[in-house]
Amino acid sequence: MAKMSQSLPAMSNKETSTHTGSLWYRIRQKQLPGHLFLLVYVAIILFPLLWLLMSSFKTNREITVNTWGLPKTFNFDNYRAAWESANIGGYAFNSLYITIVSCLITLLFAAATSFAIARMKFKLMNKGLYQFILLGLLVPPSALFIPLYRLINDLGLYDKHWSLILVYCTYALPITIFILHAFMISIPNELEEASIMDGLGAGGLFFRIILPISLPSLVTVTILNFIANWNEFILSQLFISSEAKRTLTTGMATFNDGYRTNFASLSAAVIMSIVPVLVVYMFLQRQIIDGMTAGSVKG
Repeated sequence: MAKMSQSLPAMSNKETSTHTGSLWYRIRQKQLPGHLFLLVYVAIILFPLLWLLMSSFKTNREITVNTWGLPKTFNFDNYRAAWESANIGGYAFNSLYITIVSCLITLLFAAATSFAIARMKFKLMNKGLYQFILLGLLVPPSALFIPLYRLINDLGLYDKHWSLILVYCTYALPITIFILHAFMISIPNELEEASIMDGLGAGGLFFRIILPISLPSLVTVTILNFIANWNEFILSQLFISSEAKRTLTTGMATFNDGYRTNFASLSAAVIMSIVPVLVVYMFLQRQIIDGMTAGSVKG
């Protein structure tokens, strides 16, 4: 065996590197169509945003005459007009208040419900309750507009911010509970038993053990609900009528003087409205992915 091993020609470093290089070349060749497809997809997604950004620096005449071209000068007057004249600052404050309050309420109720269903030992009742909550995912949101409108009127909440806060929480609870439940049910039972042995009750176990461990999923559902509530338009148009209480999405519909729409200022307002969401998503995208995948494998 020793002689046979000595008689076999050893591969030189040059041959090894050539073999490795050709292998990587073949792998890259196979990945090239996928990368090209993704580049085309990203270009299609980013082009409307780029066009909107360029339009925000143009005048209305430039947008009409030179629709697809670059602006002659980068003029920031549209941003100033949108912020001062169109009350974008006030609309943004209303949207921020409604979004943050609704996200916090949703997070509190969804986390407590998920903890009770996933960790407390009432299997038959918990399973039925969980399935009942998930039925909310099957109901089309548009099917509830008329009942919700009548309910909001009967409760005296029409044209108040709390009408949107309560409805946003109602819509967000099923998917939020679904994500949090999937994470909490994957937490090892030994950790819970050790905490109970140390004298923690249900409240201490929830606030001191389960919530800190569930932080990735909590961040995920908070960001998803923040984006959904910030961008919502139909319900805010339906339940809010006064100018001072409008949200940012409905407030941007006022860029119309009765004869024409101020597309330049509207483009600037849209850019300002999407910047907070883009910034949040850019810095917290890893937490979103971790939270969505956490709990998918129990172990």
